[in-house]
Amino acid sequence: MTDDLSAVARFLFEAGTLKQTKRTGWWMAGVRDPESVAEHSWRTALLASIIAKLEGADPARAAYLAVWHDSQETRTGDVNHLGKKYAACADPEAVTADQVAGMPEALAAAVRELVAEYEAKESPEAVCARDADKLECLLQGVEYRAQGYANAQRWIDNSRGRLTTKSANELADAVLASDSLDWLRAALGEPSM
Repeated sequence: MTDDLSAVARFLFEAGTLKQTKRTGWWMAGVRDPESVAEHSWRTALLASIIAKLEGADPARAAYLAVWHDSQETRTGDVNHLGKKYAACADPEAVTADQVAGMPEALAAAVRELVAEYEAKESPEAVCARDADKLECLLQGVEYRAQGYANAQRWIDNSRGRLTTKSANELADAVLASDSLDWLRAALGEPSM
């Protein structure tokens, strides 16, 4: 007999709401249609695997942590840094426990453990995933700045100052020394700007 997966199915629909949940901090920078939480989480997972590989940590584990790092925002929304000053912050582990209630216990326990590991900020993979979260914000800020949103510089500077690993700091330096379309120029065989 298989486990009842109806709670998993419900969560999958719930997780899909992150595709429409905007990252609200960018509104303060004047960005009219900012990235979604899901878009942010995808590149964060990619970055986590890269940083972890460079740091000698487990890239798959770091990416796994990053995939789940904002999953609670289906219930809380994206509360930006200023909003957290005034609103009581929901405990990510408590939100996750509610989200996985009714799922097969092996799955629910695995998700609860992932979120707890990320929030504890102790394992090398959690440190890499947290740096990936900040570095993704820096990258997005560079892209928004290139689109004319000068106020994104505050997010670039803040994110840069919060990186902890050597690899994330070096990658940030490389990003800041690049133009957001250098990848396209390279692919087309054109000179960099």
